[in-house]
Amino acid sequence: MRSINSGPSTISSTRSTMSSEIGETRNYSFFTIRNDVEMEKIAARKHNTRLLLDSKTCATMRQMRLIDHGNLNKFIGMSLDAPQLLSVWKYCSRGSLADVIRKATIQMDGFFIYSLMKDIVNGLSWIHESNFEFHGMLTSKTCLLNDRWQLKITDFGLREFRTRDQFHVMDRLWTAPELLRNDDIMGSKEGDVYSLGIISAEMITRSSVFDIENRKEDAEELIYMLKKGGLQSPRPSLEHDESLEINPAYLHLVRDCWTERPSERPDIKQVASQLRSMNSNRNDNLMDHVFNVLESYASTLEDEVAERMKELVEEKKKSDVLLYRMLPKQVADKLKLGQTVEPETFDVVTLFFSDVVSFTTLAGKCTPLQVVNLLNGLYTIFDSIIERHDVYKVETIGDGYFVASGVPRRNGNEHTRNIASMSLGFVSSLADFRVPHMPAERIKIRVGFHCGSVVAGVVGLTMPRYCLFGDAVNTASRMESNSKPGQIHISNEANEMLMSLRGFTTEPRGEVIVKGKGVMQTHWLLKMDEAAAPKNYKREND
Repeated sequence: MRSINSGPSTISSTRSTMSSEIGETRNYSFFTIRNDVEMEKIAARKHNTRLLLDSKTCATMRQMRLIDHGNLNKFIGMSLDAPQLLSVWKYCSRGSLADVIRKATIQMDGFFIYSLMKDIVNGLSWIHESNFEFHGMLTSKTCLLNDRWQLKITDFGLREFRTRDQFHVMDRLWTAPELLRNDDIMGSKEGDVYSLGIISAEMITRSSVFDIENRKEDAEELIYMLKKGGLQSPRPSLEHDESLEINPAYLHLVRDCWTERPSERPDIKQVASQLRSMNSNRNDNLMDHVFNVLESYASTLEDEVAERMKELVEEKKKSDVLLYRMLPKQVADKLKLGQTVEPETFDVVTLFFSDVVSFTTLAGKCTPLQVVNLLNGLYTIFDSIIERHDVYKVETIGDGYFVASGVPRRNGNEHTRNIASMSLGFVSSLADFRVPHMPAERIKIRVGFHCGSVVAGVVGLTMPRYCLFGDAVNTASRMESNSKPGQIHISNEANEMLMSLRGFTTEPRGEVIVKGKGVMQTHWLLKMDEAAAPKNYKREND
């Protein structure tokens, strides 16, 4: 034995080294052990006593080390040179059955519960037929699960080491009433069967022992009532989810296991026999059951995934349509990719403004809902027109409508043609438009557009907007404000562009005093020849 230095304890021999404490609970410390070949995790059970290891005890320890049963946890040995006596066991990666139930890491169906109970019964059957005779302290915390969901009973065969261990009152809720009355911590075969019933109730109800968190009694009161016994002696509820298919015979077996009188409880052989009779399946292997469930689920999973992907694509299309209505497609695509949208300068674009004549007076005669319906009807017509032209609607403010062409997509000199065609479409579309609640009222708009250079970029984070800046924007707005009802007022620059394109008829308006600009030479746009229509517009009409 080595002396214990400060820091993590290290126990070594010629064949293995146990070191690096990796966790601790009230009853266990967890370590890694280095063997000749590999490293593995182990669980060390704490004991509050130090027994003299005589020849008989050592023989028992050697016998326990040789046990290799599928439902009994592997006993590795005793750690004698630590500050506290430790019994060392193989570590089970999924933790205890109590942990699995508490965390709800898996939904237990009827076969799953049957398989776990079968594992407990198999382990207890071996213990009851061996020299160890019984476990004595069987709980859902001493039922461990490995990575293959195989249940293994731990802490068996060490009853002498339990004499001075400190047990919490919660640890005694699995103990049979007759053992509680005698303050017996050693246990009995009948006590193991009683504990088996309590553990089975935990699995069926998917709750803690006696569902202690939701009871009005605390653990001490329950222990007192269990000691008292009688007809009112408490037992766990067996009420379970209706979706959980539980054989009624299984529920009867559980109730038989926790009957008050030990002599009326079935022994472990009878429990095993009744359990086998309940299994209608030839194969009772839990992993095979899990694989069968996965296979049946996988057969429908592909169709379900395809359906979900189809729904996802449809939702993405809807969100893209909405996004493209708020921002230009080129800009929106960059933002979706997380790219920054750099401001750009556009040398020549055409900017359009319009507003409703005497809108303030008209709105004063309407209710708020009627105003919204009026603008919605008007803008729906305008939106259908701009869809046939290579233009971008920048924004609407009240009755004002702001459209640009040549930005953000450069289209050569076609921007003026598109705006001119769209403007004529706006004016002509109002010939048959009527205010729904005021049929006699006619709607007219003022229109103006101008050609010039602008700077464009995305502004804002919460509601990003694609905004245009520059003197050309102010000039286009002045063309609209100095226009007349039902007329299209254009700047001299816009007129020169139209004349170079041909196919449009304009007439000089003369000199106009424009606020902030002084005297300007402007024109009226009168009509457009069919041959001058934009390609998209012509195709739409065809």
